[in-house]
Amino acid sequence: MSEYDDSALDLARRGLLGISDERILAVVDELDLRAHTKVTAVIGVPLKRLQQSRDVTAFAVGAPSAAVRALLELVATDGLERVVAQLGDVADSPSYDELSGALDALIALGMSDDDVIGVLVTAISEGFPAAGHCRRLLNERDAWKLPALPPRLEGVVLTPKAPRPEVKEQRKARREAQKQRKKPNSPPRPVKAKKPVASATPPPARPTSVTTTEGLIVHRREYRFTPRELERFDPRHALAGTIVLVDVSFDAVDPEIPEVRTKQRPALVVAGSDSELLVRPIYSSPATTRVLFSPWRRLGLDHHSYLDDVRVAVKLDDIVAGPSLGTVTVDEWNELF
Repeated sequence: MSEYDDSALDLARRGLLGISDERILAVVDELDLRAHTKVTAVIGVPLKRLQQSRDVTAFAVGAPSAAVRALLELVATDGLERVVAQLGDVADSPSYDELSGALDALIALGMSDDDVIGVLVTAISEGFPAAGHCRRLLNERDAWKLPALPPRLEGVVLTPKAPRPEVKEQRKARREAQKQRKKPNSPPRPVKAKKPVASATPPPARPTSVTTTEGLIVHRREYRFTPRELERFDPRHALAGTIVLVDVSFDAVDPEIPEVRTKQRPALVVAGSDSELLVRPIYSSPATTRVLFSPWRRLGLDHHSYLDDVRVAVKLDDIVAGPSLGTVTVDEWNELF
Protein backbone atom coordinates (compact mmCIF):
# COMPACT_ATOMS: atom_id res chain seq x y z
CA MET A 1 0.00 0.00 0.00
CA SER A 2 1.29 3.49 -0.86
CA GLU A 3 2.42 5.77 1.90
CA TYR A 4 -0.15 8.28 0.69
CA ASP A 5 -3.32 6.18 0.62
CA ASP A 6 -4.88 8.25 3.43
CA SER A 7 -7.95 10.41 2.92
CA ALA A 8 -7.86 13.43 0.61
CA LEU A 9 -8.31 15.76 3.59
CA ASP A 10 -5.53 14.17 5.65
CA LEU A 11 -3.26 14.32 2.62
CA ALA A 12 -4.06 18.01 2.13
CA ARG A 13 -3.19 18.66 5.80
CA ARG A 14 0.09 16.77 5.39
CA GLY A 15 0.79 18.72 2.22
CA LEU A 16 0.59 22.02 4.12
CA LEU A 17 2.95 20.59 6.74
CA GLY A 18 5.38 19.58 3.98
CA ILE A 19 5.52 23.09 2.50
CA SER A 20 7.77 25.60 4.24
CA ASP A 21 6.17 27.95 6.76
CA GLU A 22 7.70 30.88 4.92
CA ARG A 23 5.89 30.00 1.69
CA ILE A 24 2.56 29.36 3.43
CA LEU A 25 2.69 32.63 5.39
CA ALA A 26 3.76 34.61 2.32
CA VAL A 27 0.62 33.42 0.50
CA VAL A 28 -1.63 34.07 3.51
CA ASP A 29 -0.23 37.57 4.07
CA GLU A 30 -1.28 38.54 0.54
CA LEU A 31 -4.94 37.78 1.27
CA ASP A 32 -7.46 40.53 2.00
CA LEU A 33 -9.55 39.03 4.79
CA ARG A 34 -11.29 42.14 6.05
CA ALA A 35 -14.95 41.87 7.03
CA HIS A 36 -16.26 43.40 3.80
CA THR A 37 -14.57 40.87 1.51
CA LYS A 38 -16.61 38.04 0.00
CA VAL A 39 -14.87 35.19 1.81
CA THR A 40 -17.03 32.73 3.70
CA ALA A 41 -16.46 32.60 7.45
CA VAL A 42 -15.48 28.92 7.45
CA ILE A 43 -12.49 29.88 5.27
CA GLY A 44 -11.84 33.50 6.24
CA VAL A 45 -11.79 33.13 10.04
CA PRO A 46 -9.16 30.34 10.17
CA LEU A 47 -6.99 32.16 7.61
CA LYS A 48 -7.28 35.41 9.56
CA ARG A 49 -6.26 33.55 12.71
CA LEU A 50 -3.25 32.14 10.84
CA GLN A 51 -2.24 35.63 9.74
CA GLN A 52 -2.15 36.61 13.40
CA SER A 53 -0.79 33.46 15.09
CA ARG A 54 1.77 32.45 12.39
CA ASP A 55 1.25 28.84 13.55
CA VAL A 56 1.08 26.83 10.32
CA THR A 57 1.07 23.48 12.12
CA ALA A 58 -1.97 24.38 14.21
CA PHE A 59 -3.81 25.51 11.06
CA ALA A 60 -2.90 22.40 9.07
CA VAL A 61 -4.01 20.10 11.88
CA GLY A 62 -7.13 21.82 13.15
CA ALA A 63 -8.61 24.12 10.49
CA PRO A 64 -11.88 23.13 8.76
CA SER A 65 -11.54 21.12 5.57
CA ALA A 66 -12.74 24.01 3.38
CA ALA A 67 -10.04 26.33 4.75
CA VAL A 68 -7.31 23.68 4.36
CA ARG A 69 -8.24 22.96 0.75
CA ALA A 70 -8.58 26.67 -0.09
CA LEU A 71 -5.10 27.47 1.22
CA LEU A 72 -3.54 24.48 -0.54
CA GLU A 73 -5.15 25.58 -3.81
CA LEU A 74 -3.78 29.11 -3.39
CA VAL A 75 -0.27 27.77 -2.77
CA ALA A 76 -0.44 25.37 -5.72
CA THR A 77 -2.09 27.55 -8.38
CA ASP A 78 1.07 29.04 -9.93
CA GLY A 79 2.85 25.69 -9.90
CA LEU A 80 -0.09 23.92 -11.53
CA GLU A 81 -0.21 26.47 -14.32
CA ARG A 82 3.52 26.03 -14.99
CA VAL A 83 3.26 22.24 -15.03
CA VAL A 84 0.27 22.34 -17.39
CA ALA A 85 2.15 24.67 -19.74
CA GLN A 86 5.25 22.46 -19.60
CA LEU A 87 3.26 19.29 -20.38
CA GLY A 88 1.46 20.91 -23.30
CA ASP A 89 -0.78 18.56 -25.26
CA VAL A 90 -0.41 15.70 -22.74
CA ALA A 91 -1.42 17.84 -19.73
CA ASP A 92 -4.81 16.13 -19.35
CA SER A 93 -3.36 12.67 -18.75
CA PRO A 94 0.45 12.53 -18.75
CA SER A 95 2.44 9.35 -18.30
CA TYR A 96 4.74 8.95 -15.33
CA ASP A 97 7.84 9.72 -17.43
CA GLU A 98 6.18 12.78 -18.98
CA LEU A 99 5.17 14.19 -15.59
CA SER A 100 8.52 13.41 -14.00
CA GLY A 101 10.38 14.97 -16.91
CA ALA A 102 8.22 18.12 -16.82
CA LEU A 103 8.89 18.58 -13.09
CA ASP A 104 12.65 18.08 -13.58
CA ALA A 105 12.66 20.66 -16.37
CA LEU A 106 10.79 23.18 -14.21
CA ILE A 107 13.07 22.54 -11.23
CA ALA A 108 16.04 23.33 -13.48
CA LEU A 109 14.30 26.63 -14.25
CA GLY A 110 13.92 27.47 -10.56
CA MET A 111 10.71 25.77 -9.47
CA SER A 112 10.90 25.12 -5.71
CA ASP A 113 10.16 21.94 -3.77
CA ASP A 114 7.29 23.86 -2.13
CA ASP A 115 5.74 24.37 -5.57
CA VAL A 116 6.19 20.72 -6.49
CA ILE A 117 4.65 19.46 -3.25
CA GLY A 118 1.69 21.79 -3.69
CA VAL A 119 1.13 20.52 -7.25
CA LEU A 120 1.45 16.82 -6.38
CA VAL A 121 -0.73 16.96 -3.27
CA THR A 122 -3.41 19.00 -5.04
CA ALA A 123 -3.47 16.58 -7.96
CA ILE A 124 -3.93 13.63 -5.60
CA SER A 125 -6.51 15.21 -3.29
CA GLU A 126 -8.54 16.56 -6.24
CA GLY A 127 -8.48 13.21 -8.07
CA PHE A 128 -6.57 14.31 -11.21
CA PRO A 129 -5.96 11.58 -13.84
CA ALA A 130 -2.23 11.65 -12.97
CA ALA A 131 -2.88 11.20 -9.23
CA GLY A 132 -1.24 7.75 -9.26
CA HIS A 133 1.95 9.13 -10.78
CA CYS A 134 1.95 11.93 -8.20
CA ARG A 135 1.74 9.40 -5.34
CA ARG A 136 4.67 7.52 -6.84
CA LEU A 137 6.75 10.70 -7.07
CA LEU A 138 6.00 11.62 -3.44
CA ASN A 139 7.11 8.15 -2.38
CA GLU A 140 10.26 8.04 -4.50
CA ARG A 141 11.87 11.44 -3.86
CA ASP A 142 13.04 12.23 -0.35
CA ALA A 143 12.74 16.00 -0.85
CA TRP A 144 9.01 15.62 -1.42
CA LYS A 145 8.11 13.16 1.35
CA LEU A 146 5.37 14.50 3.58
CA PRO A 147 5.52 14.55 7.38
CA ALA A 148 3.02 12.53 9.35
CA LEU A 149 0.14 14.26 11.06
CA PRO A 150 0.73 14.90 14.77
CA PRO A 151 -0.40 11.95 16.92
CA ARG A 152 -3.15 13.98 18.57
CA LEU A 153 -5.07 14.05 15.26
CA GLU A 154 -4.64 10.38 14.33
CA GLY A 155 -7.46 8.05 15.31
CA VAL A 156 -9.50 10.76 17.01
CA VAL A 157 -13.26 10.42 16.70
CA LEU A 158 -15.02 13.73 17.18
CA THR A 159 -18.07 13.14 19.35
CA PRO A 160 -20.06 15.59 21.44
CA LYS A 161 -18.43 16.12 24.81
CA ALA A 162 -20.56 14.73 27.64
CA PRO A 163 -21.13 17.14 30.52
CA ARG A 164 -19.48 16.27 33.84
CA PRO A 165 -21.78 14.76 36.52
CA GLU A 166 -21.48 17.81 38.76
CA VAL A 167 -22.51 20.08 35.86
CA LYS A 168 -25.58 17.92 35.21
CA GLU A 169 -26.55 18.13 38.90
CA GLN A 170 -26.19 21.93 38.89
CA ARG A 171 -28.46 22.19 35.86
CA LYS A 172 -31.02 19.91 37.49
CA ALA A 173 -30.98 22.02 40.67
CA ARG A 174 -31.54 25.23 38.70
CA ARG A 175 -34.53 23.73 36.89
CA GLU A 176 -36.07 22.60 40.19
CA ALA A 177 -35.56 26.06 41.70
CA GLN A 178 -37.27 27.66 38.72
CA LYS A 179 -40.28 25.37 39.15
CA GLN A 180 -40.56 26.27 42.86
CA ARG A 181 -40.58 29.99 42.09
CA LYS A 182 -43.64 29.67 39.90
CA LYS A 183 -47.00 30.29 41.60
CA PRO A 184 -48.95 27.03 41.45
CA ASN A 185 -52.46 28.63 41.51
CA SER A 186 -51.90 31.59 39.27
CA PRO A 187 -54.08 31.47 36.15
CA PRO A 188 -52.29 31.20 32.86
CA ARG A 189 -51.75 34.44 31.04
CA PRO A 190 -53.83 34.89 27.89
CA VAL A 191 -51.88 34.40 24.72
CA LYS A 192 -52.73 36.53 21.72
CA ALA A 193 -53.40 34.40 18.69
CA LYS A 194 -50.96 34.95 15.88
CA LYS A 195 -51.75 34.79 12.24
CA PRO A 196 -49.85 32.06 10.42
CA VAL A 197 -47.10 33.44 8.25
CA ALA A 198 -44.91 31.81 5.68
CA SER A 199 -41.52 30.93 7.08
CA ALA A 200 -38.55 32.57 5.38
CA THR A 201 -36.40 29.62 6.32
CA PRO A 202 -37.66 26.38 4.79
CA PRO A 203 -36.35 22.87 5.40
CA PRO A 204 -33.00 22.17 3.72
CA ALA A 205 -33.08 21.72 -0.03
CA ARG A 206 -33.11 18.02 -0.80
CA PRO A 207 -32.27 16.99 2.83
CA THR A 208 -28.97 15.17 2.70
CA SER A 209 -26.25 14.27 5.15
CA VAL A 210 -22.85 12.66 5.10
CA THR A 211 -20.78 10.84 7.71
CA THR A 212 -17.23 12.19 7.79
CA THR A 213 -14.08 10.18 8.40
CA GLU A 214 -14.04 11.68 11.90
CA GLY A 215 -17.43 10.10 12.67
CA LEU A 216 -19.54 13.27 12.48
CA ILE A 217 -22.83 13.39 10.59
CA VAL A 218 -22.89 16.64 8.61
CA HIS A 219 -26.25 17.89 7.30
CA ARG A 220 -26.78 20.24 4.40
CA ARG A 221 -27.27 23.76 5.71
CA GLU A 222 -30.67 25.43 5.26
CA TYR A 223 -30.88 28.02 2.50
CA ARG A 224 -32.82 31.22 3.15
CA PHE A 225 -35.56 32.15 0.72
CA THR A 226 -38.07 34.98 0.61
CA PRO A 227 -41.74 34.13 1.26
CA ARG A 228 -42.52 34.88 -2.40
CA GLU A 229 -39.82 32.45 -3.54
CA LEU A 230 -41.23 29.77 -1.25
CA GLU A 231 -44.65 30.18 -2.84
CA ARG A 232 -43.14 29.69 -6.27
CA PHE A 233 -40.31 27.17 -5.76
CA ASP A 234 -39.70 23.95 -3.84
CA PRO A 235 -36.38 23.85 -1.93
CA ARG A 236 -36.56 20.03 -2.02
CA HIS A 237 -36.66 19.95 -5.83
CA ALA A 238 -34.76 16.99 -7.29
CA LEU A 239 -32.24 19.30 -9.02
CA ALA A 240 -31.41 21.41 -5.95
CA GLY A 241 -27.63 21.30 -5.49
CA THR A 242 -26.80 20.40 -9.10
CA ILE A 243 -24.88 22.47 -11.65
CA VAL A 244 -26.69 22.99 -14.96
CA LEU A 245 -25.94 24.91 -18.14
CA VAL A 246 -28.38 27.73 -18.83
CA ASP A 247 -28.89 29.79 -21.99
CA VAL A 248 -28.48 33.39 -20.77
CA SER A 249 -29.46 36.32 -23.00
CA PHE A 250 -26.94 39.12 -23.51
CA ASP A 251 -27.81 42.59 -22.21
CA ALA A 252 -26.74 44.11 -25.56
CA VAL A 253 -25.96 42.96 -29.10
CA ASP A 254 -22.27 42.36 -29.83
CA PRO A 255 -21.57 44.21 -33.13
CA GLU A 256 -18.91 41.67 -34.09
CA ILE A 257 -21.26 38.67 -33.70
CA PRO A 258 -24.78 40.16 -33.87
CA GLU A 259 -26.33 36.80 -34.65
CA VAL A 260 -25.30 35.45 -31.24
CA ARG A 261 -27.84 36.59 -28.64
CA THR A 262 -27.30 34.09 -25.81
CA LYS A 263 -24.46 32.41 -23.95
CA GLN A 264 -24.34 29.14 -22.07
CA ARG A 265 -23.44 29.71 -18.43
CA PRO A 266 -23.18 27.22 -15.54
CA ALA A 267 -25.49 27.84 -12.62
CA LEU A 268 -26.18 26.25 -9.23
CA VAL A 269 -29.79 25.17 -8.69
CA VAL A 270 -31.11 26.13 -5.22
CA ALA A 271 -34.83 25.31 -5.74
CA GLY A 272 -37.30 24.50 -8.50
CA SER A 273 -40.83 23.84 -9.68
CA ASP A 274 -42.47 21.84 -12.46
CA SER A 275 -41.64 24.51 -15.03
CA GLU A 276 -38.84 26.67 -13.57
CA LEU A 277 -35.61 26.54 -11.61
CA LEU A 278 -34.22 29.11 -9.19
CA VAL A 279 -30.48 29.33 -9.85
CA ARG A 280 -27.39 31.31 -8.89
CA PRO A 281 -25.16 31.96 -11.94
CA ILE A 282 -21.48 31.04 -11.97
CA TYR A 283 -18.98 33.44 -13.58
CA SER A 284 -15.31 33.27 -14.54
CA SER A 285 -14.43 36.65 -13.02
CA PRO A 286 -14.69 37.84 -9.39
CA ALA A 287 -16.94 40.67 -8.21
CA THR A 288 -18.18 42.12 -4.94
CA THR A 289 -21.37 40.07 -5.20
CA ARG A 290 -19.56 36.77 -5.86
CA VAL A 291 -17.71 34.17 -3.81
CA LEU A 292 -15.19 31.60 -4.98
CA PHE A 293 -16.95 28.49 -6.27
CA SER A 294 -14.49 26.05 -4.68
CA PRO A 295 -15.54 22.83 -6.50
CA TRP A 296 -14.97 24.37 -9.95
CA ARG A 297 -12.15 22.00 -10.85
CA ARG A 298 -13.86 18.85 -9.56
CA LEU A 299 -16.96 19.66 -11.61
CA GLY A 300 -15.00 20.10 -14.84
CA LEU A 301 -14.96 23.90 -15.18
CA ASP A 302 -11.76 24.99 -16.93
CA HIS A 303 -10.84 27.98 -14.75
CA HIS A 304 -11.45 29.56 -11.35
CA SER A 305 -15.15 30.32 -11.04
CA TYR A 306 -17.29 32.50 -8.81
CA LEU A 307 -20.87 32.04 -7.53
CA ASP A 308 -23.03 35.16 -7.71
CA ASP A 309 -25.36 36.23 -4.88
CA VAL A 310 -28.20 36.99 -7.30
CA ARG A 311 -30.97 34.39 -7.70
CA VAL A 312 -32.49 34.04 -11.16
CA ALA A 313 -35.63 32.17 -12.24
CA VAL A 314 -35.11 30.25 -15.49
CA LYS A 315 -37.53 28.10 -17.43
CA LEU A 316 -36.74 24.43 -17.75
CA ASP A 317 -36.77 24.98 -21.53
CA ASP A 318 -33.74 27.28 -21.10
CA ILE A 319 -31.68 24.48 -19.55
CA VAL A 320 -29.19 23.10 -22.04
CA ALA A 321 -30.10 19.52 -22.94
CA GLY A 322 -27.85 16.81 -21.59
CA PRO A 323 -26.61 15.67 -18.17
CA SER A 324 -25.82 18.17 -15.44
CA LEU A 325 -22.20 19.07 -14.70
CA GLY A 326 -22.51 17.39 -11.32
CA THR A 327 -23.74 17.98 -7.79
CA VAL A 328 -22.06 19.89 -4.96
CA THR A 329 -21.27 17.83 -1.89
CA VAL A 330 -22.69 18.55 1.55
CA ASP A 331 -19.40 20.15 2.64
CA GLU A 332 -19.27 22.28 -0.51
CA TRP A 333 -22.90 23.41 -0.09
CA ASN A 334 -22.25 24.40 3.55
CA GLU A 335 -19.07 26.24 2.57
CA LEU A 336 -20.89 28.28 -0.08
CA PHE A 337 -23.88 29.10 2.14
